[in-house]
Amino acid sequence: MASTSTLLIKIIFLVLIFVSFTISPATSTALDECASESANPCVNKAKALPLKIIAIATILVASMIGVGAPLFTRSVPFLQPDRNIFTIVKCFASGIILGTGFIHVLPDAFMMLSSKCLEENPWHKFPFSGFIAMLSCLVTLAIDAMATSLYTTKNAVGILENGPDHGHEPANDASLPIKEDDSAKAQLLQYRVIAMVLELGIIVHSVVIGLSVGATNNTCTIKGLIAALCFHQMFEGMGLGGSILQAEYTNMKKFVMAFFFAVAMPFGIALGIALSTVYRENSPTALITVGLLNACSAGLLIYMALVDLLAAEFMGPKLQGSIKMQIKCLLAALLGCAGMSIIAKWA
Repeated sequence: MASTSTLLIKIIFLVLIFVSFTISPATSTALDECASESANPCVNKAKALPLKIIAIATILVASMIGVGAPLFTRSVPFLQPDRNIFTIVKCFASGIILGTGFIHVLPDAFMMLSSKCLEENPWHKFPFSGFIAMLSCLVTLAIDAMATSLYTTKNAVGILENGPDHGHEPANDASLPIKEDDSAKAQLLQYRVIAMVLELGIIVHSVVIGLSVGATNNTCTIKGLIAALCFHQMFEGMGLGGSILQAEYTNMKKFVMAFFFAVAMPFGIALGIALSTVYRENSPTALITVGLLNACSAGLLIYMALVDLLAAEFMGPKLQGSIKMQIKCLLAALLGCAGMSIIAKWA
């Protein structure tokens, strides 16, 4: 069921890419200054290439550390998922993801889809970025709801087939363990859906960011980006790693999900290097495609951070039973958002 949900989202992103490439030549006019790089003394392809190679290596290591750290917390007693410190760290990482959606990804989408390099009609006549982000939130909500409903229906049918009571009330509380077990399974399913959908959104925007870094030859901006993106990937990986840990996947699935997250941005950088001769970040096709993908990712990340991560924690029994823990977790989330806001100055 979780795999079906993930497949639906992948199809949506693929359709979006296809549509953007299809409509961009017909609805945009590339100005001369948009199709070529401006005369910038910082633009040096020969000097930029070694910096990009360094970026691939450092970002890969930072991503591995970030996503791997939560997965090894079971061996550290005070960082186990049932401890308060784990909840606080998870809220901090959720704030990182929320800040990424609002401060990094969504503004980029608005900037790209309102560029002067795109034709006035329709790109300057309608707020496509906000519209696509809104649709992405609703689609993510629908996937969450459908996955839960399908599981509940299937589980209810199984109970009726295996233990019908023929209209009589149970004579004892023998059904309670089954209900508790069903609740635990439903919670586990929700964790798995959250982990998969969250990873997809993070991977999409990581590849997009990497593509931009790999395609640029501006040595003045790459240096600052490397440090900023290393911190970005490390903390974002912590949020994803916490979700993967709670999903209780097999070790192989944990490794695969961690691997794809870690290599997403380096892969994007490598792809950008390969396409640097033909890719122009100010071309209408690039602006529309990357802008729409950013809007989709922003909506997905914002929904996941607010609803499936932060709201789930704050409305859960652990935080509802302690105002002190609520304050700690709120401060942790604010700290995560502040960190992403500061990094936005360079990234």
